[in-house]
Amino acid sequence: MAVGRIVADFSGSAVLITGGAQGIGFELARYFVDAGAKVAVLDRDPDALKTAWDGHGAVRTFALDVSDAAAVTAAVDEFAAWAGGIDVAVNNAGITRDTVVWKMTDEQWRSVLDVHLGGTFAVTRAVVPHMRRAGSGRIVNVTSYTGMHGNVGQANYAAAKGGIIAFTKSVAKEVARFGITVNAISPNASTAMVAAIPADRLAEMTATVPLGRFAEPVEMAPAVAFLASEQAAYVTGVVLPVDGGVSM
Repeated sequence: MAVGRIVADFSGSAVLITGGAQGIGFELARYFVDAGAKVAVLDRDPDALKTAWDGHGAVRTFALDVSDAAAVTAAVDEFAAWAGGIDVAVNNAGITRDTVVWKMTDEQWRSVLDVHLGGTFAVTRAVVPHMRRAGSGRIVNVTSYTGMHGNVGQANYAAAKGGIIAFTKSVAKEVARFGITVNAISPNASTAMVAAIPADRLAEMTATVPLGRFAEPVEMAPAVAFLASEQAAYVTGVVLPVDGGVSM
């Protein structure tokens, strides 16, 4: 379906997004650029970053793995110095290494946990001091239905996404007194991960969605923008399903 773009006003805001070279992350970054924000895009794929964002003056790109905490901190501080602070951070970066648990290697387990949960921790730890100094901030994490209900072949992914939910709620309680909110979305969008699913399995999954389809990645942007906005100043610790009703 065609999705109309209604863009809020984030003029003067500084927004950092991980996994922003493609899929949901790219659409989130594009939304905030269109909304007038200065945007940092972090992604482990330098070629995809260049293809997506080369020549965009309002965008600073950082080719790094979010599981590298030192690199994340350096990028966050560099972006904050350039943009004059950090108002919004969106933890979206993720990978999959699917297999049943008795076949899962240590690397498959650790890499998924390190990128999803470790990356969310590293970015959050790095941005909170900047937000504390400003007396406000918005952190939005991307979790998953799988993190609440599990999925065959995705024990690592489910553990990481479930951890992000618990992390979101814990940090929301820690930083509320500084005017910082921490929330999450649980999306159900057509991404590269979904494209890799065999056609017969994808048809089964689509049939479980009350709205009858996976969302376009761009459809996640308004939900994230709301949680990042001043209108959501009294919303924290929430996991917002943006999933076509699949979690009902």
